[in-house]
Amino acid sequence: MSDPANIDPHAIPADVLGVCRRLRGAGFEAFLVGGGIRDLLLGRPPSDFDVATDAHPPQVMGLFGARFAIPTGLQHGTVTVVTEGPAGPRHVEVTTYRGEGAYIDGRRPSSVTYVGSLEEDLSRRDFTMNAVGFDPLSGELRDPFGGRADMAARRIRAVGDAEARFREDGLRPMRAVRQAAQLEFDIDPPTRDAIRPTLDVVRKVSAERVRDEMLKMLGARQPSRGLELMRVTGLLEVVLPELLESYGVTQNRFHKHDVYAHTLAVVDATEGDAITRLGALLHDIGKPRARQPREGAPGEYSFFKHEYVGAEMAEEVCRRWKLSNADRERVVAMVAHHMFFYTPEWSDGTVRRFVRKVGPDVLPRLFALREGDIAGRGFAEDPESELGELRRRIAAVAAEDAAMRVSDLAIDGRDVMRILNIPPSRTIGVLLERLLERVLDDPALNTPTELERLLRELAAAS
Repeated sequence: MSDPANIDPHAIPADVLGVCRRLRGAGFEAFLVGGGIRDLLLGRPPSDFDVATDAHPPQVMGLFGARFAIPTGLQHGTVTVVTEGPAGPRHVEVTTYRGEGAYIDGRRPSSVTYVGSLEEDLSRRDFTMNAVGFDPLSGELRDPFGGRADMAARRIRAVGDAEARFREDGLRPMRAVRQAAQLEFDIDPPTRDAIRPTLDVVRKVSAERVRDEMLKMLGARQPSRGLELMRVTGLLEVVLPELLESYGVTQNRFHKHDVYAHTLAVVDATEGDAITRLGALLHDIGKPRARQPREGAPGEYSFFKHEYVGAEMAEEVCRRWKLSNADRERVVAMVAHHMFFYTPEWSDGTVRRFVRKVGPDVLPRLFALREGDIAGRGFAEDPESELGELRRRIAAVAAEDAAMRVSDLAIDGRDVMRILNIPPSRTIGVLLERLLERVLDDPALNTPTELERLLRELAAAS
């Protein structure tokens, strides 16, 4: 971690400094606050910069003008100033020092009042590491709640009374466990212990906000850190109770861990984006409901067709979290197909059918999941021994540029109607699918002449 008393001013973009200079030039204070300063203190590249000031919104609007100042949150004292950064326009939120009234819905304060000092403003923030202010023009750093010491100790601690902070915004417990995973910090015990008494407020949080925190957590190096915190604090019961069903569910000789511990190990070992990691998180979600004693093996269990049970459960989770249709379909496909078993006896046609069934865009995610799944068994197995030959077979058939979808065929529905002299109907789609089946086995058949011949044969036989 860099020296927290000496933030390099050169790390602050020139356009952000320009916002602070204009405020200071007009006689107002201008402190950078929040995640941007936290990240600089931790030696991480900041994703954004927020400014806290004693200037009121009309004064900020007047300073920057209607062209560059957007009244995005005047009721909360926030004006968004648009600057020109190196990569294009940047939105810098400028917020008046403020205090907040009672929270009535676990998300928004009943009222916002302007206060006279930065310290009063920082006192309403969630965690001490986010309650540090830095004046980039004078180099002054204010840390009234010990945020730097907590960062040095790799500790997440609430500002003031933790339970009060969590009751103000039901998303804050999720933010605590997510940031613990991202930063690889611990949560200070009194802050951690305040989560369970406030789960009733967490339940009020919208599915979209919960989903966003979960996806950010799944982007961490070790999401298991946050997931296990969710279990011990009760958050998992609220957010993903289906995963909690797997805790303590023993498996068989092929797995070192129970289903829950295996799942966490798989998530950590699966490489890819948050959606791929979500597929890993849900891949065995159906096991507890599909569990049966393993015949001839006392104390062991089988999970016949758990992937299909899990796919239905994953569909429900993704809909509950309001994922996009495309992401939901990717996750469900990963869960439904993760139990594939390749043998060298597969024909090229079988390989093509496998690719078609999974979907070319899902296939890389599925292989990433399968590698994580092998690692998660806990026996240091080499994924290449299970996956290497199939990868090579898929690459070989892909190089042939063979048809994988009906749309890849050399004839389409209009050709079918013309050749057979039939009107539009469901029969056309059925015939095209049957043609594709033949082409999957023999790509050389994908020519207009050969497909017309096959089409006439199929029509005559039906």
